[in-house]
Amino acid sequence: MNGRETKNVEKKENWYYIDSGNCEPAINMAMDEALLTWHSEGKIPPVIRFYGWNPATLSIGYFQKVEKEINLDAVKKYGLGFVRRPTGGRGVLHDQELTYSVIVSESHKDMPQSVTEAYRVISEGIKEGFQGLGLDAYFAVPKTEEEREGLKNPRSAVCFDAPSWYELVVEGRKVAGSAQTRQKGVILQHGSILLDLDEDKLFDLFKYSSDRLRERMQTAFKKKAVAVNALLDVPVTIDDAKTAFKKGFEDGLNVNLLPYTLTEDQWAEVEHIAETRYRNDDWTFRR
Repeated sequence: MNGRETKNVEKKENWYYIDSGNCEPAINMAMDEALLTWHSEGKIPPVIRFYGWNPATLSIGYFQKVEKEINLDAVKKYGLGFVRRPTGGRGVLHDQELTYSVIVSESHKDMPQSVTEAYRVISEGIKEGFQGLGLDAYFAVPKTEEEREGLKNPRSAVCFDAPSWYELVVEGRKVAGSAQTRQKGVILQHGSILLDLDEDKLFDLFKYSSDRLRERMQTAFKKKAVAVNALLDVPVTIDDAKTAFKKGFEDGLNVNLLPYTLTEDQWAEVEHIAETRYRNDDWTFRR
């Protein structure tokens, strides 16, 4: 290649990258909401955020009914946090995992209008991350009408119980659970990448009509979901996962991720949202 020739390389867009570490549940949800608002107002570019939970937390979907589905005594017994997400989906135990969120405008040139297709585009970054850890992750796509119907009407309150459209699976089992909402012209997708999982603890957190049903569902669950470290000879740490998935998002979405730290004013706004919404029983127990 001589000096006059130039490669036609598309310039990569710069997105923000925030690693907020382990935060309390209300702060985690408030920060996702604040980032969505700031992006809608043009104050920040699209964002990829990684975070953890202190304490370990059960989060429930926007539409879930606490009284009907959740065993609050078990939540208390295990010393877990408890929060309602702004996104749909089912209950998730956030414990030994890397949690991610993606905030990007619906009108972004690379974002399809369809929720399902946008989900696939965003999840490309997660797929690349799994492959960076040496796992052959691929998208679950329902093949039959029956499978499609099953995705519309999940029978279980447990998020990892079944893959939904374009959920990521390895060896046929789900390895990441995600949920999406669209507000103010912005997509917020967040989800869990399980490194390790205590299935007994997870299943203790939900209500069942009988012990037999619980047993049956827990047995079925083992065939449907799996944590990353159960698939690897050498376990990965949370830092290994952050490195792999940060690169995965950069490659999968073709972006540069620039580290960003919230200002004092931004933190104050996050704290205000946490206090007025996510620490508020009217929000948490609203259904």
